[in-house]
Amino acid sequence: MVPAPKMAAGSSAAVVNGGGAGTNPEVARLCHGSPGAWLPASRACESGRRGRAGAAGDRRSCPGGRGWYPGGRAAPSSRPREAPRPHRGMDEEKIDENEWGYHGEGNKSLVVAHAQRCVVLRFLKFPPNRKKTPEEIFQHLQSIVDFGKNVMKEFLGENYVHCGEVVQLPLDFVKQLCLKVQSERPESRCDKDLDTLSGYALCLPNLARLQTYHFAEHRPILCVEIKPKCGFIPFSSDVTHEMKHKVCRYCMHQHLKVATGKWKQISKYCPLDLYSGNKQRMHFALKSLLQEAQNNLKIFKNGELIYGCTDARGPVADRRELARHLKPFFFPSNGLAGGPNCTRAVIRELVRVITRVLLSGSDKGRVGALRLGPGPQGPRVCEASPFSRTLRRQGKNSPECSGLPKGCLLYKTLQVQMLDLLDIEGLYPLYRRVERYLEEFPEERKTLQIDGPYDEAFYQKLLDLSTEDDGTVAFALTKVQQYRVAMTAKDCSIMIALSPCLQDTRSDQRPIVPSSRSRFTFSVSVLDLDLKPYESIPHQYKLDGKIVNYYSKTLHAKDAAVMPTRFKESEDCTLVLHKV
Repeated sequence: MVPAPKMAAGSSAAVVNGGGAGTNPEVARLCHGSPGAWLPASRACESGRRGRAGAAGDRRSCPGGRGWYPGGRAAPSSRPREAPRPHRGMDEEKIDENEWGYHGEGNKSLVVAHAQRCVVLRFLKFPPNRKKTPEEIFQHLQSIVDFGKNVMKEFLGENYVHCGEVVQLPLDFVKQLCLKVQSERPESRCDKDLDTLSGYALCLPNLARLQTYHFAEHRPILCVEIKPKCGFIPFSSDVTHEMKHKVCRYCMHQHLKVATGKWKQISKYCPLDLYSGNKQRMHFALKSLLQEAQNNLKIFKNGELIYGCTDARGPVADRRELARHLKPFFFPSNGLAGGPNCTRAVIRELVRVITRVLLSGSDKGRVGALRLGPGPQGPRVCEASPFSRTLRRQGKNSPECSGLPKGCLLYKTLQVQMLDLLDIEGLYPLYRRVERYLEEFPEERKTLQIDGPYDEAFYQKLLDLSTEDDGTVAFALTKVQQYRVAMTAKDCSIMIALSPCLQDTRSDQRPIVPSSRSRFTFSVSVLDLDLKPYESIPHQYKLDGKIVNYYSKTLHAKDAAVMPTRFKESEDCTLVLHKV
């Protein structure tokens, strides 16, 4: 296997939660392979004793006899699992930190990639003054795996979600690896330290490679990572800001981010255009991402970041340079000259291929258990979208939503996002109800499954889509948990891997998408699926108000700037009367 090139700092291409070791041959090989292979932490030694979930039979959490569990009783599988006792887990002489390289990191984890195998290791990060025990680290990582396996796989489909496995590594290896990658970390990410004390990490497939399907190693791999964000406008009657019924959260947030220096200019991208299912709107959305990528678009070639940025201080993405990288993929005969026309032609082909992949339904499993209707119940067009504004100026109506195919990943992601049934304005009072209950009965936190386990019982409760509040803690907790899952879907990323294939390759062997001059084998995966923390809800409530207030203030300032101009024009106007 050709060594995988090192990814650019800040890349999240492999920061994933997904597919068990049994579904990925490389993960299986490292976790279950020959002597000296890593052992999954859950199998490397005995599991340890299982504790009891406190107050399992206490019905205080369910006034009127209703609770997070039927009858207010904890499900048998909700008992917390203890971490394995310390052990070597693998032959220390057979693992070498020099075989691993820095791959990227986010706010909560750092990823290293193996030089020859299609796997990555994901380590947790913490502030220097915040240390966790090995047991807590294990539980944290295992909860990520369980949530991906028992919840997001059910909602999004088995082919899209890859869960990985918790592995235990020699501490000397982890410490040497930490020293090795430290110089490659972005300065802005060094406020948190890699966990070097527990030895636990997640072993995951490298999504910069095609998953599941065999492919010729000499063929190049093109990967496009998109963070689509929230694809609907709130429809809840609890919304008090009328602006939120007209303009999507992403478009409003752009103004605040530019004002605070997060980004240099406002993006023309609107998530509602991408989620519309209308190819014209989807093309516009993708072209807008290519013009102003921010952190919503990254493109990799053979695992190396070639397009995208991490913050406003990063270099401006060069579309001409991108076209140079992409030209061999879309015009392999090299019959296209350089210049602006070449750039536009290559970008056009890329946009069309991505659109076709996003509308495809490569997951043959069930559509999903959610039944939220055919699409968003609120407006399907954002008033702030430049695409919609242009049509209005031309006196044209916005194209109708063609609707997303039910088997495609965008449709499934949107359905999970719409578990946010009440908006943060309606959800926050319910969060406060749960908080008041926990202040009185703190031992009930485990019973309510706020920190897991994320098992079948947790998943089944998410399917209760009722919005009629009966005043119970059980109702409030269900909506809180649904909101956390919805926020996870709103912040996930979609990774599309493309590889040129031979003309005689049949589509029944693997999914294929055509372009004008070539054909691609592709795979689609979802990453960034960590369940959003329960404790982040107050922050989300405050941020929501801040975003709406700043956007409203910006609109009023624009209106105020326009009015004096109109008066000035009328004052400068002189009426001349001619005697007849």
